[in-house]
Amino acid sequence: MNYRTLGKTGFSISEISLGTWQVGGKWGDPFSHENADQILNAAVDAGINFIDTADVYGDGESEKAVGRLVRSRSERIYVATKCGRRLQPHTNEAYQPSVLRQFVDDSLRNMGLETLDLVQLHCPPTDVFYRPEIFELFDRLKDEGKVQNLGVSVEKVEEGLKAIEFPNVTTVQIIFNMFRQRPAELFFTEALRRNVGVIVRVPLASGLLTGKFSADSTFSKDDHRNFNRQGAAFDKGETFSGVDYETGLAAVEELRNVFPDDTNLAPDALRWILTFDAVSCIIPGASKPEHLTSNLQAIDRPAPAVEQMAAVKKIYDEHIKNPVHYLW
Repeated sequence: MNYRTLGKTGFSISEISLGTWQVGGKWGDPFSHENADQILNAAVDAGINFIDTADVYGDGESEKAVGRLVRSRSERIYVATKCGRRLQPHTNEAYQPSVLRQFVDDSLRNMGLETLDLVQLHCPPTDVFYRPEIFELFDRLKDEGKVQNLGVSVEKVEEGLKAIEFPNVTTVQIIFNMFRQRPAELFFTEALRRNVGVIVRVPLASGLLTGKFSADSTFSKDDHRNFNRQGAAFDKGETFSGVDYETGLAAVEELRNVFPDDTNLAPDALRWILTFDAVSCIIPGASKPEHLTSNLQAIDRPAPAVEQMAAVKKIYDEHIKNPVHYLW
């Protein structure tokens, strides 16, 4: 495993880490703690030391599984969780310091921990990024020893740029992949300048960039890749990175020509992300141990050649940029 510094947190974390949105099993299935324990322990065995979760993942069950892992292992495991998405409705007005404080307390109780290494605002509405009192709360929580660092998870580049104006924001979690390249422009430059850690989420565009899907692939009724393609439940950029499914399949076919030796494109897609110096870590998910094994293959992949980087950019420019680039 290779390790990178997570911005001004100073944490040395595995460049391939683990996101736990579906660690209890595939999307839509009941949460399986047996499945979660198997994946989480395999991740630590492989050298992963940074686990990202959220209070809404599995309605708190993901946090419980992560906390159980940390308490059962001797290795130093950095835990990042998120708060805010439990708000109903999820509006700017609903974000209040007292409510967020309670969410942090709930996460600590779920995980059986005394402090959180990193707590992140979970894709709040854009207006929240203009409210200093929300960010000041986490300074008080830090003084109380409940949290060590504040980060944000964002939908849009503009939200990330606004968030890092607050000096206590140490990390930004953002969607970045071969089909979502805008962060590599101004945002990465500013994150490096301010020593802000960049956590890359949705690195495989909801699995589209594995190359395993086709026009005949089906998804269960409770899988967001079925019901959220147009943003019916949450920001459609979370589903296939906002790329139209058929358009994405066509682009993936061209990517196969760029990486002709690999039937599984996931390691190539992850290794591509790691060529960007601003990236601290990637948090691909896994709903079964084989997914974890696939993701970890990126460590042994050579960096893409200059010609491959150019080819990926060309595919993005021709297929993806117009419908996606300027929305997020």
